[in-house]
Amino acid sequence: MRAPTPPTEGLGAKLYRAWDSDVAWSFRHSPVAITAALVVTVLLVAAALAPWIAPQNAFDAASLNLMDGFTRPGEVSMNGRMFLLGSDDQGRDVLSAILFGSRVSLLVGFASVLFSIAIGVTLGLTAGYVGGRADAVIMRIADIQLSFPAILIALLVFGVARGVIAPQYHEQAAVVVLIVAIGLSNWAAYARTVRGSTLVEKNKDYVMSARVMGRSPLAIMGQHVLPNVTGPVLVIATINLALAIIAESTLSFLGVGMPPTQPSLGTLIRVGQQFLFSGEWWILLYPALDLVLLALSINLLGDWLRDALNPKLR
Repeated sequence: MRAPTPPTEGLGAKLYRAWDSDVAWSFRHSPVAITAALVVTVLLVAAALAPWIAPQNAFDAASLNLMDGFTRPGEVSMNGRMFLLGSDDQGRDVLSAILFGSRVSLLVGFASVLFSIAIGVTLGLTAGYVGGRADAVIMRIADIQLSFPAILIALLVFGVARGVIAPQYHEQAAVVVLIVAIGLSNWAAYARTVRGSTLVEKNKDYVMSARVMGRSPLAIMGQHVLPNVTGPVLVIATINLALAIIAESTLSFLGVGMPPTQPSLGTLIRVGQQFLFSGEWWILLYPALDLVLLALSINLLGDWLRDALNPKLR
């Protein structure tokens, strides 16, 4: 039998080309990438559906019962409830807390990465295409920032924001402050990468032709240069997503992130470590395992994407 003729136009053709691309082929032949993608997908879906699948609303203090406190995994509490992963000192279901905490950690992670990309790509394009003093100023600022650990910059931004915002609004603004703090600590890597790619692209024939046609610099940067420098940005963003989630968990663990009323994975780990040596190990173990699985799977996807987009490895 003759092989079916692939579609040549429409949505079917686009899907066929995507399925037949080098990246898709690399993904189909990488068991590590497939496993990591499945783990990330399961964790993302579980976090997104937390209000519907969680046994308990972890943010609702009225639903907690102290008689359910310190119930071991799989056992029935004094109040007659069974907790699959156990409960904490307040009677909060650990599984529900993990599902709701993952929502907060993922929200902060994705939003801070997008914020970093917006700042870094904009400044990198400007520095690489305009050059001159703009390039020197932007790159020196990036060099200064890269000389400090990202967590210290996030702590500095977080402290300044907490000083500016009125105390009664600290809990409501915690998510936004975390996004801004983590985002401002990671933009330099995008700026340096995009600047280097822009320096190469701006001297190519298609950019020269656009200049001759009278296109404005903004149009050239946005419509011609930007699409050709996004490959490295995707790789950095994938890896930085795991780093952003870990940074949020670190800040929350240190007590300067999410409040206990809106627990993230870092807050749950901070609460759990208080009871680790008294025998309630599950309060710390399961949130920590969820964080490790999430960060590890995203990092593995980032490593695969870096190799898949590297033409020297094809």
